[in-house]
Amino acid sequence: MAGGAMLLDWFEVQFLTRRYPIEIYVVVLCFLFTGLGVWLGHRLTRRRSCTSTGVNSAALNYLGISRREQEVLALLAEGRSNQEIADALFVSVNTVKTHLQSLYQKLDVARRGQAVEKARSLKLVG
Repeated sequence: MAGGAMLLDWFEVQFLTRRYPIEIYVVVLCFLFTGLGVWLGHRLTRRRSCTSTGVNSAALNYLGISRREQEVLALLAEGRSNQEIADALFVSVNTVKTHLQSLYQKLDVARRGQAVEKARSLKLVG
């Protein structure tokens, strides 16, 4: 019974391909070009990953900002307090204040907000 059904389906396909050959080719080509377009669009519009954090390492080197100061600056840009920064980095609050004073001097700013604004404009934080 199943073999007979498969045979009838095969005859139907043969009949349809002989009766509507151009329409079938057009549909197959439409599917192929749609798939090609989706694949090509995905490849061309895929986001390129920048450096690991998207940070301007040349500016960091030029300003002489150390790795630890960079970590403090990143946490500062997140809006964390001195105590939260100290807890996150496992250092004392006085150490955080020392790093901040050094950052203020290197960035030529006087306050936290100015430091964050300048760091973002120079792309020092991600």
